[in-house]
Amino acid sequence: MYYSQPLFSSCRIKLSLCSRSFFLCPHFPVPMALQLSPSIGRFNLSVRSRPVIVTRRINTFAILSQPRSEPINWVEATSSFFDEDRRPIMLFDGVCNLCNGGVKFVRDNDRNKRIRFEPLQSEAGKMLLRRSGRAPDDISSVVLVEKDRAYIKSEAVLKIMEYIDLPFPQLAFFLQFVPLFLRDFAYDNVANNRYAIFGRSESCEI
Repeated sequence: MYYSQPLFSSCRIKLSLCSRSFFLCPHFPVPMALQLSPSIGRFNLSVRSRPVIVTRRINTFAILSQPRSEPINWVEATSSFFDEDRRPIMLFDGVCNLCNGGVKFVRDNDRNKRIRFEPLQSEAGKMLLRRSGRAPDDISSVVLVEKDRAYIKSEAVLKIMEYIDLPFPQLAFFLQFVPLFLRDFAYDNVANNRYAIFGRSESCEI
């Protein structure tokens, strides 16, 4: 009597695949498909790959921006400076001895009072600096502010000379033919060393 032995028993089954032996346990799931080839009497193992699905979690953050305030139009904000008085305003360093001397010189040679004066450190001066497109704490240059335009450095000096008495308007006419970069170079050298050469005062004299 012949007894047929089951294909999978509780013992291990030895499979021959391409001259290599593998031991499989029937109680352990193997992700392979076993096929019996009747022609060669061997088990062929075909591996079926499973697609790998990678999931990513995307966190969406809502960025809440603060409402932007409208920029200030400093020309309109300072228009009251020229409503009743259209004379230009000379902005100067109120604690600089050289600048205070320059203001005194302009006042003494301006018989018609065609120019007004305001220290750069004052609140009005800071507002007029913003009107001129400069930082409110920038006191590196004299500024002449007209209703429609502002002048700085050597151009401000020449424009101030045009407003005061003779012969300074004629002198300003000839100086304007000097290249601007040369005039501003000379101005910057004096302005950057004004405290060291001329000193400074504790308060504005005007």
